[in-house]
Amino acid sequence: MGTLPVIFTHQLAGVGLQKTPATTVRRNAITSVIVSPAAGSESNFVGSGKVRQRLKRLPSFLSNSRSQCSNVCKCQVVQDFAPIASAGYAVLLLGGGLFAYNKSGSKGSLFGGLTGGVIMSVAYYLMQSPDTKEIGDALAFGASLLFAFIFGIRFASTRKIIPAGLLLVISIGLTALSYSAYLQDKITM
Repeated sequence: MGTLPVIFTHQLAGVGLQKTPATTVRRNAITSVIVSPAAGSESNFVGSGKVRQRLKRLPSFLSNSRSQCSNVCKCQVVQDFAPIASAGYAVLLLGGGLFAYNKSGSKGSLFGGLTGGVIMSVAYYLMQSPDTKEIGDALAFGASLLFAFIFGIRFASTRKIIPAGLLLVISIGLTALSYSAYLQDKITM
């Protein structure tokens, strides 16, 4: 992946300004300042008037920032995937309800599929705006949890993997995804 930037301090005598792509060093007779744009920090150290260089590695937050960055990135993927999963689940519920109605004439499946499709479509729409994303995640969580219970009851009574077992697994997956996206939205706001 690459290495993290490391901040070094230089205690140098002299007056001047030296710029390199990685750091900016401002010096005078007393102080040496290292500014690292990658780390976003600045360090001041009082140096002696001698013309010698000493390199000191600063203890910095960068040793832990790698793992925190990957967690944030993973959460960002979850936040980006939640609306797509909600839209797909809406299509799946709508299509399943229409299929069950055409195959067996089940009005309950038609009503459940239409209702679930509309609720998940509204959740998808709300997730598109940063102002209403939290509400959309909560709506998707509630609807997918409700359908997980419904498909769990149906799977327990019929013991059929298709459609009840498959839809139960998909509903539980979407419940977990929308819950983690909701928690991430609560943390970042």
